[in-house]
Amino acid sequence: MGIGLIMVRIVVVYESRYGNTKRVAESIIEGIKEAGEVNVSLKELKELDINSIPKYDVILIGSPNHIGGPTRGIKGFIDEFGKLRLEGKMFAVFDTYMGRDFEKAVKKMEKRISEKASGLKRIMAGLSIKVQGIKGPIVEGELPKCREFGRRIAAQLLKG
Repeated sequence: MGIGLIMVRIVVVYESRYGNTKRVAESIIEGIKEAGEVNVSLKELKELDINSIPKYDVILIGSPNHIGGPTRGIKGFIDEFGKLRLEGKMFAVFDTYMGRDFEKAVKKMEKRISEKASGLKRIMAGLSIKVQGIKGPIVEGELPKCREFGRRIAAQLLKG
């Protein structure tokens, strides 16, 4: 029997200059909540206390693609992981991109997490969401993918 989602604590950490990555984060949370009562927090990177991270079971990290990878802030956040006790916790990442940068930030975040916090287990392959131009908006048809990503994460946790 899987653990109820109510017991699982999820945090979604993101950085977003124009609000596109935040919108993706919110849509992922909508998808997670469709699975039922869930303890999920949305935190913008600059308002996050890194020492609160170990109290969560699942850490979702989102970044806009910035010069072929995640933002400097998100890289620094992942680097801090190595100093925390996160064994047995799970993670997934997501990014927003333009043009041909599909999954560039996602792949770099996953690689960095595996190097800095090898105790973390990837719950699902990353999600890459296309935006039109630096300021957005998010390309039509992309937001439903975010909700689906959230639903799939919740389903994985319910199986747990």
